[in-house]
Amino acid sequence: MLITLVRRFLAAYRGPLTVVVVLQFIGTVMALYLPSLNADIIDNGVVTGDTDYIMRTGVVMLVVALVQISCSVGAVWFGARTAMGFGRDVRAAIFHRVGVFSQREVQHFGAPSLITRETNDVQQVQMLVLMSCTLMVMAPIMMVGGIVMAVHVDVGLSWLVAVTVPVLALCLSLIITRMVPSFRLMQSRIDEVNRLLREQITGVRVVRAFVREPLETERFASANGDLTAVATRAGRYLALMFPTVMLVANVASVGVLWFGGHRVDAGSMQVGALTAYLAYLMQIVMSVMMGTFMMMMIPRSAVCADRIMEVLHTDTSVPTPDAPVTDLPERGTLRLDGVEFSYPGADQPVLRDLSFEARPGQTVAVIGSTGAGKSTLVNLVPRLFDVTGGSLAVGGVDVRRLDPERLWSVIGLVPQKAYLFSGTVRSNLLNGKPDATDDELWEALRIAQGEDFVREMPEGLDAPIAQGGTNVSGGQRQRLAIARAVVRRPDIYLFDDSFSALDLATDARLRAALRPVTREATVLLVAQRVSTIRDADLILVLEDGLVVGRGSHLDLLETCETYQEIVASQLSAEEAA
Repeated sequence: MLITLVRRFLAAYRGPLTVVVVLQFIGTVMALYLPSLNADIIDNGVVTGDTDYIMRTGVVMLVVALVQISCSVGAVWFGARTAMGFGRDVRAAIFHRVGVFSQREVQHFGAPSLITRETNDVQQVQMLVLMSCTLMVMAPIMMVGGIVMAVHVDVGLSWLVAVTVPVLALCLSLIITRMVPSFRLMQSRIDEVNRLLREQITGVRVVRAFVREPLETERFASANGDLTAVATRAGRYLALMFPTVMLVANVASVGVLWFGGHRVDAGSMQVGALTAYLAYLMQIVMSVMMGTFMMMMIPRSAVCADRIMEVLHTDTSVPTPDAPVTDLPERGTLRLDGVEFSYPGADQPVLRDLSFEARPGQTVAVIGSTGAGKSTLVNLVPRLFDVTGGSLAVGGVDVRRLDPERLWSVIGLVPQKAYLFSGTVRSNLLNGKPDATDDELWEALRIAQGEDFVREMPEGLDAPIAQGGTNVSGGQRQRLAIARAVVRRPDIYLFDDSFSALDLATDARLRAALRPVTREATVLLVAQRVSTIRDADLILVLEDGLVVGRGSHLDLLETCETYQEIVASQLSAEEAA
C-alpha cells in the first residue's frame, strides 16, 4: 500500500523529483571525488613538498565542495517542496473522502481514528518522502560509487569492504525485524489514546458531576502506559541501531589502518591512497547508515499508508448515482413507500414497512418511545443512511437517484444534537445560506426566538461561538440551529427533537412563528413532547420500528393505546382533551 500511495500522489511531481535525482547524483559524485583529490595532495604535494601543486589541487577541491554543497541545498529544497505538496494532497484526499462518507462509515472508523489518519499517519508518510528525497536517492549512489572508488584505490583491501557491508546489513536487519511489530502496534495505541482523550474532554462535565476523575485518570493512564511501553520497546531497538553501526564502522576502520599500514610499509600502497581508502570506507558505511535510517522509517510509514489507503479505498454506502437527477417534478413532497432500514449486523430492522406521504403545507409528526426509530427516519431523508428496503422519494424522485447537492439544497435539517461551529453567530447562520443579508439573519433569529439573547450580546451577530456551541446554553444552541435552517427557506424542514431544550412557552411561540414560514413547505417533526406535535396534520406513532398509529391528535386519543399511554404520562385528562 505504501508504494501505491506514494506512486498515486507523487505522479504530479515528476519534474521536481527528476531535479532532485540529478542534483543528488552530481552532489554525491562530487563527494566521492574529494577523497581522491585529498590523496593526490598528500602523495604529490605534501610528500614531495610541492606547494604549488597543493594550492592548485586545493582550489579544485574548493570548487568541487562548493558544487556539492549547492547541489545538496538544491536537492533538499526541491525535496522539501515535493514532500510538503505530497502531504497536502493526501490530507485533502482523506478530507474529501470522509466528506462523502455516510454515518455508517464514520461510525465504522470512529472520529479519533480518522483524525489520527488525517494528521499523524500522513505526517509519517510525508516524512518518509522527504527523507527519500534527501537520503534514499543519495545512499545507493554513494554505496556503489564508494565501492568502485575503493577498489580503484587499492584492490588488496577490497576484502574488508566485502566483509563489512554484509555484517553491517545483517546486524541492522535483525534489529529492524524486531522493530516492525512495535511500530505496527504503536499506531493503534495512538488511536486509543486519542479516543479516550477526546471522550474525556467532550464529557468533562459528566465526569466531574459524577466524581469520576479518578476512574477516568486510571483509564487514560492505562492507555497511555500501553503506548509508552510499545514506544519504549521500539526506542530500545532504535537506540541499539546506531551504536551497532558505529561499532562495525570503527572495527572496519581499525582493519583498514592495520592491514593498510602493512601495505604502506611494504611499499604496495601510498599514504594518500590509504587515507582515501579509509574515507571511501566511511562513505560506504554512511550510505548503509542512511539506508538503515530509511529502513527504520519504512515499516511505520507502511503501517500508516495501509491505514490511509483503507480510508481512501472505502466506498460510501450512499453513492452518488451515475446519472444523477437534478430536476424535481414536485416541489417539497416527501413520500415513503414500504421503507425498511437495518444497521449492519443487526438481528432486526430498525424501521419496517413505513409508508406515508407529506406535501407542502403539511406537518407530519413522529412520536414514540426511545429507540423506536424516530431519528433514524429523519436521517434517511437527507441520505445520511440509505434505506435497505422500499423507497424514499423527495420531490417525486427516489433519493438514491437524486444529485446529493440538489437533495440537500431543498432540505433544512435541525439534528437532535444541535451542533454549532467555532466562529460567530453570523458564520454559523451563514452555513444555512451563505449569501444571506443581516436582515435575513435577524428575521431567522426572530422566528427561532433567538433574537433577544443575540441582541443582548455586545457583538450581536458577530458574537463569538465556541466549538460545539459550548459557550451558550442548550436552549440557545437549539434556537441558533433552528435559525440556521430557517434562514435557508428550504422546501422540507426536518426537526429531530429540536425543541426538547425549550420551555413550553418558548416552544409554543417558536411553533407559532414557524407556521407562516412553513406554510408552503413540508415539515417532518420528531418530538418527545405531546404538546409539540398535537397540532400536526398527521401524527405517526412508532413502536419497535412499526407504525402502530396514525392520524390527528384527537383520532389517536381514541384509537391508539400507545399514544394514549404517552399522553397520559405527560398531560392531565383536561389538557389532553
